[in-house]
Amino acid sequence: MFASVIGLGSMGRGIAKTLLNAGWTIRGFDLNAKALADFQACGGISCPNVASAVEGQSVVISVVVNADQTEDLLFGSGFVASSMARGGLFISCATMAPARAEALAAKVEAAGLLYLDAPISGGAARAAAGELTIMASGTPEAFDAAAPVLEAIAAKVFRLGDAAGRAAAMKMVNQLLAGVHIAAASEAMVLAARLGLDLQAVYDVITSSAGNSWMFENRMPHVIDGDYSPLSSVEIFVKDLGIINDMSRALRFPSPIAAAALQMYLAASGTGLGGEDDSAVAKVYAGLAGVALPGAKA
Repeated sequence: MFASVIGLGSMGRGIAKTLLNAGWTIRGFDLNAKALADFQACGGISCPNVASAVEGQSVVISVVVNADQTEDLLFGSGFVASSMARGGLFISCATMAPARAEALAAKVEAAGLLYLDAPISGGAARAAAGELTIMASGTPEAFDAAAPVLEAIAAKVFRLGDAAGRAAAMKMVNQLLAGVHIAAASEAMVLAARLGLDLQAVYDVITSSAGNSWMFENRMPHVIDGDYSPLSSVEIFVKDLGIINDMSRALRFPSPIAAAALQMYLAASGTGLGGEDDSAVAKVYAGLAGVALPGAKA
C-alpha cells in the first residue's frame, strides 16, 4: 500500500512511522531537514518537495499546522490537487475553523478528489504507537478510501458526519479544553512552587487525585524537569484559542475562560517562548509571581 505524508513533525512523524511499520510504502516531505532525514532513516522515501512526494499518489495525509498551510499545499506552492491521482484521497489533519474545512473540501472535490476532515489528538507518543484518536467527517466514499489508513494509525475513530467541517468543529471543542487545562495546570504548579511545595510531590498527589487532567499528567513533567523542548508549541494554542475566540465572537457565544487562557499564551509568545513546549506558559506565571522554576537561569 502506498501513501504520502506531508508534515513530519511530532505527529506526522508518528503517523508515517506507524504506516511504515505496517508495511506501507510512504513518501514524505517536511521543510525541516532533520525531520526528513529521520523519516528516511526509518525506511521512508524522502522527497525534495511536496509535488514530488504526492505525484500520482492515491492517498495523501496532510499533517501541517493550519488552514492556510493546507490550502497552499493543495492549490498553491504544493501543487497537491493537480499532482495526485484523479479520484485520490486527501486526508487533512490540521486544526482549523469549520468554515475553512468546508471550503477546502468543496474545492478539493471540485478538483476530482476525495477529502476527509480528520483532526487528530493523542500526542506524539500515541501517534508513534498507532493509537491516535481521530475525529473525522466526510463523504462515505472518503471514509471507504481512508479505512486502511485509519485502521493503521488510530485506536479510536469517531465518525462525525458526511460533511467536512463537523470534525473540525469537534476538534475546536477539544482544543478549548486542552488549552485551558494546560494553562490551569501551569497556574497550579507555579502556585505550588510559590507555596514552597516539592513539585514532584505535587505531581504525584495530583495525578492520583480529583484535580488531575490528561494535560496536567502529560505536560507538568516538562515543568518539573525544566525541559521545554516542543512537542506541541505555545504558538499552537495562540492559533487554536485564537480561532475559538473568533468563532465565539461570530456566534455571540461567551468563552471567558478560553479568552483568559489565550492571553497567557499570547504573553508567552510575546516574551519569546512561542517555539517552546506549550507548558512554557508556566514561565509566564512564574515571572509574574517571582518564582524560580526548575532549570531557570539565575
